[in-house]
Amino acid sequence: MTHPVLNFLAIAAYAAVGLLLAARLGRGEAAAGAARTSVLAGVLAAVAFHGWILYTDLQLGPTLNLSLTSAFSLVAWVVACLYLLASLYRPIDNLGVVIMPLAALTVLVEWAWPSELPIPMASRSQAIHIVVSFLAYALLCLAAVQSLMLLAQESRLRRKQAGGFVRALPPMQTMEDVMFEMLALGFVLLSLTLVSGVFFSEHLFGKPLPLTHHVVLSALAWVVYGVLLLGRWQLGWRGRQAVRWTLGGFALLVLAYFGTKFVLEVILAR
Repeated sequence: MTHPVLNFLAIAAYAAVGLLLAARLGRGEAAAGAARTSVLAGVLAAVAFHGWILYTDLQLGPTLNLSLTSAFSLVAWVVACLYLLASLYRPIDNLGVVIMPLAALTVLVEWAWPSELPIPMASRSQAIHIVVSFLAYALLCLAAVQSLMLLAQESRLRRKQAGGFVRALPPMQTMEDVMFEMLALGFVLLSLTLVSGVFFSEHLFGKPLPLTHHVVLSALAWVVYGVLLLGRWQLGWRGRQAVRWTLGGFALLVLAYFGTKFVLEVILAR
């Protein structure tokens, strides 16, 4: 089902917030006071329009539409929602420079290339498994974006260029602490996703989780994040080393879900 007006409003709201944040970041100004309130209000409007679109597009009678474009859009919406909530408690406003345009892109892609892949909802446990998995992906996506901001900040400081957008960023220690908070919570949710996936598969298909590309890559991502968190706890990993492991784990997750879905739905047309 297409929603031209809602799609346009969601894309416009995401784009407006992204442009506002980019302009302030370029001037080295952190959003505060009325400016910050307007940013949060814009994000709230965007996720509301986006959520309305998803509410109707994801439902296919008794099944759930989790095609490539729909799942892509759903993950972006969850990321935007978590970004909005986390912005109330943590200094992550600047992540919107990346998150908002990507969310707008997912709405546009789903609007331009709608597709359907009905997934039967066998039980409440299956629904919980799906919710937890999307929350895990969303949190680890936020951590990946935070790591990119941290990398840019460190690169500028290494070259003794503390002006520009660096002035709008929190101290590096704060940036790292927030990133590892996201990683730790995302790792817990990813662990629950893998464990619940085993039980769900055995309940639905009568056998443990099969060793598909999706499962293997997700397990590898779990190992990468586990090693990173252990390295942080035991060896004090930080800076570029932490960024590399964060981005490596997220790349595996992207390949695990969207990579396999792209191959199956687009290349193999299944």
